[in-house]
Formats: sequence, structure tokens, C-alpha cells
Amino acid sequence: MASDGCLSPDGLHLIFVSKELEQIENLMKCLDLHVKIGKFSSGSGLPKKYYRVQWGDVFLYRYLLTTGLTPNKSLTMGKLDIPQEYFFDFLRGLYDGDGCFYSYYDPRWKSSFMYYFTVGSGSEIFINWLQESIEKFTSSKGHITRAASGRFFQIRYAKKESHSVLQKLYADPKATHLKRKKLKIAKALRIVNESLPIH
Repeated sequence: MASDGCLSPDGLHLIFVSKELEQIENLMKCLDLHVKIGKFSSGSGLPKKYYRVQWGDVFLYRYLLTTGLTPNKSLTMGKLDIPQEYFFDFLRGLYDGDGCFYSYYDPRWKSSFMYYFTVGSGSEIFINWLQESIEKFTSSKGHITRAASGRFFQIRYAKKESHSVLQKLYADPKATHLKRKKLKIAKALRIVNESLPIH
């Protein structure tokens, strides 16, 4: 909900939108939702490539307000009240929605394979809080960059720090996750003889 979700201003409805059907299905499974999945486009005449679900739940809506989420949160989201034992479940969901993982061979050094774990947000307060929280639980500090427009922020973790975060992120192999993104990470780690938890 902190990435692809939205609290309607009506105080009742919750909305979730994603290009990833699996992301929608994961949400519905976690919340035991039985609602219709709709599809829409980002503009008139464009292909309908976005999936969307909407449902009413006053209890969940009010609970999410207590964590710090608000309607129209994209640019205003601040610190969130996430229990420590669920922080990496939260981060995994955030990564599946607004995160990115990429890898490459750095031409400056022979046989140097680099990989990065990143998460983005339109809120500077939120991304600073996220950096502080991840460092608290992993000792990985990361690096925050700002887009030229000044409206988007990204926290990025390079190789060693990235690996430390990923081990926490996928500590439970059975936990809900976006399979495509986890597989991409696993393939990159195999190149440097590293792996994700499998127990």
C-alpha cells in the first residue's frame, strides 16, 4: 500500500494498481480479498496494461492511517510506524512496487561484477526515514540521490551492502514476493557465487 496503494478520500475505500498481475494477486491472497480485478490504460486510446482492485474496509483504512499513510501520499508520505518484526516484509513489498535491482560488469576493473538494490519515492522525508531504518537493522547505509527535477528520490545499495539487505529481505523463502524480481536477483548473485536464503 505504501508503493502502489491508495487510500480514497472517502475514508472507506482502498485502491491498489500495478502493471504486475502477480502483485495484485499477492495482495488479494494476503488480505483474503474476493473482488474483481479491473484493467485500464494511462490515457485515451492506449492499451489497458494496468491492473486495479478497489474494496471497502473501514478497519484496515483506519489502521493504515495510524501507521502514517494518508490519501494522496505520493509526495507527502513521511515516517511510517512499522513494527520491527515486520519491517523487512514491508520493505520487500515496497521493493516489489517501487524498487529496482540491476547488475553489470564494471569496465574499469577486470572481472568486476557490480549489482545494486534500489528503492524510490517522491517524498524526501520518507526516503530519509527508510535509509535510517535499513541502516538500523543491517548497518547498510546506502546512498540517496535526487532526480534533476527534484521530485524523485532514490536510495541505492551497492554490492556488499546490497547483499546484506537482500539476505534480510528474503530470509523466509516462503514469504510473499514478486517472483520475477527475486529470480532476477538470484541469477545475478550466482554470477559471484552468492545466493539467497534457501532454508
